[in-house]
Amino acid sequence: MGLGADLHTVLRPVREGNAFEETVERLLIIIKLGLVAPGERFPPERELAARLGISRLTLREALSELHQAGYVESRRGRLGGTFSTYTRPAPSVDELRRLATEQGDQLTDALTFRFAIETGSADMLAQQFAAAGPAARPEVLLARLADVNAANPQDYRRLDTLFHLSIAELTGSSLLSTACTDARMRLNDLLNAIPILRRNIDHTARQHTAIATAILAGDAERARRVVAEHLDGTGALLRGFLTEPDG
Repeated sequence: MGLGADLHTVLRPVREGNAFEETVERLLIIIKLGLVAPGERFPPERELAARLGISRLTLREALSELHQAGYVESRRGRLGGTFSTYTRPAPSVDELRRLATEQGDQLTDALTFRFAIETGSADMLAQQFAAAGPAARPEVLLARLADVNAANPQDYRRLDTLFHLSIAELTGSSLLSTACTDARMRLNDLLNAIPILRRNIDHTARQHTAIATAILAGDAERARRVVAEHLDGTGALLRGFLTEPDG
């Protein structure tokens, strides 16, 4: 497979002193955020190693650890390679509360960080579309929107992640893309633990459409506002499931 735009953000050189550990971390981000979906193949080892700035030996050691942990598998032959085998855990309110208890004040910090990064990304991308005029190319954002709005419950979280990450990626800022990925990863396990509610998905689809429409229209103020409303809704859902019942 070719190296998609989604992977560029994560596949950047690791620090030499912790090459193995950081390689495992980067690969887990790719897997858990669904940048390589379950059953999909990773880029070839040579390409991965070059992007991460590591030896193929270090990469193979990292992949071996992930194989033993059940995240990937290797297949031989012409269509072989390394494939993701990770399956998101089923939503669980008990798991959601456990994670929130463990994270403590970090939850509020993570939500604030995500709010700042994603509203800023939408604002910036809308400004770029306004400046580009007829030269603007909306295909990637529209494709991500169509994917998430047509997603089944099992694949919803992954495609929702790709829609949000695409906004930062399309700005062309690697720093913004990295920050958006980091913000999403900090909340990933919590978001996965929220039950998939049909009414919420329908409402979110309308919000996603409003976000894309504002960005493509070059309306930065509206883009920032609708992203803020959308993220407020996610925060409210999290707080709702985290509230212990009285008695």
